[in-house]
Amino acid sequence: MIPQTDPQAGAAMKAVDRAHVFHPWSAQELFDPLAVAGAEGSYFWDYDGNRYLDLTSGLVFTNIGYQHPKVVAAIQEQAARLTTFAPAFAVEARAEAARLIAERTPGDLDKIFFTNGGADAVEHAVRMARLHTGRAKVLSAYRSYHGSTQQAVNITGDPRRWPSDSASAGVVRFWAPFLYRSRFYAETEEQECARALEHLETTVAFEGPGTVAAIILETVPGTAGIMLPPPGYLAGVREICDRYGIVFVLDEVMAGFGRTGEWFAAGLYDVTPDLMTFAKGVNSGYVPLGGVAISGAIAETFAKRPYPGGMTYCGHPLACAAAVATIGVMAEEGIVDNARDLGASVVGPGLAELAERHPSVGEVRGAGMFWAVELVKNRETREPLVPYNAAGEANAPMAAFTAAAKKAGVWPFVNMNRTHFVPPLNVCESEVKEGLAALDAALSVADEYTE
Repeated sequence: MIPQTDPQAGAAMKAVDRAHVFHPWSAQELFDPLAVAGAEGSYFWDYDGNRYLDLTSGLVFTNIGYQHPKVVAAIQEQAARLTTFAPAFAVEARAEAARLIAERTPGDLDKIFFTNGGADAVEHAVRMARLHTGRAKVLSAYRSYHGSTQQAVNITGDPRRWPSDSASAGVVRFWAPFLYRSRFYAETEEQECARALEHLETTVAFEGPGTVAAIILETVPGTAGIMLPPPGYLAGVREICDRYGIVFVLDEVMAGFGRTGEWFAAGLYDVTPDLMTFAKGVNSGYVPLGGVAISGAIAETFAKRPYPGGMTYCGHPLACAAAVATIGVMAEEGIVDNARDLGASVVGPGLAELAERHPSVGEVRGAGMFWAVELVKNRETREPLVPYNAAGEANAPMAAFTAAAKKAGVWPFVNMNRTHFVPPLNVCESEVKEGLAALDAALSVADEYTE
């Protein structure tokens, strides 16, 4: 679709937004949102006719791109048949969505508890683990993000937790493996894996195994940096959990539903957790939906004992109809295969080639359509291009990079000293190459800040 220009309409809409919308994660008077006129496929555009290739997939959720006609039609059809209904009833869209999700989850994660999004999915997974074990503590990793609700943000291991860090009782954090910035002085993936597992088991031992309800990890951390765990790490965590009767929770809110080239990132490591959270890609974000996939053992805990949790909109029919259609589209169009194949043949090699030519690139890592480019001042020292959690003038290099990317026609995903390459999973090869060319131009700007 060719965007039509209407600057006057855009200005009027934006004025209403600025008068009445309170935007998340923003200083309201300093925030200047782009007025979006429309979106289709891998692109969106503003009222001035500027079109952007979306390298963010929204917030890494439009896994099938914007406005897929089959999913739009499914939402319309469901709205005409049954717009909404309370969660205590059996509804066709809800039942079918649960069946399709359970078909794709690993192991015996066959029961699906629906939520409205990823954060409340994490909230309920933690609650289930505590009720199942009768224990209180939850171990979570630094360099993680699990949501912005009270419990989820206090489990989170990045600075978004700090302003709300008032309910962390029972939360213990540990270092997960990340060889590029190892906390364990490791020189190889094997060392990093072994030392990270030893650190985790020591943490469990010193906290008291009988007090730990759950260990929660993002299978592949998302906004924290897309750090793929080394081979054997998740299997090692699984073994620690089994040995001490701890519930193993994998957060697949961002990594799930094809993002890594597998239906779930757990498939990359042949590991099955006890609980798995999901959201975002389950219906490409078209209608808010999340959930918890539950193992047989934990489901049995609540077979004759009521689970004390739920929400008015659990398994909303419109959201579930969108999930049914999205999963169908992903299967019919080979979208998971596309993410895996293009990630391996085009994205990975393309980013690696950029890394060879740009001194600002310290490391490239990822899988499928889930990639991070680590930007540094100095490749030898690995000093980040901007300080941790930088703001204002200290963040000028990343701000310049971001502006250059937008000028080149892409909307980048930028967090701290990284840019992530996370377009829709059904992106085509020419669009990937368009994105790589824009990053090439933007990285030339980042290069100016290197030593």
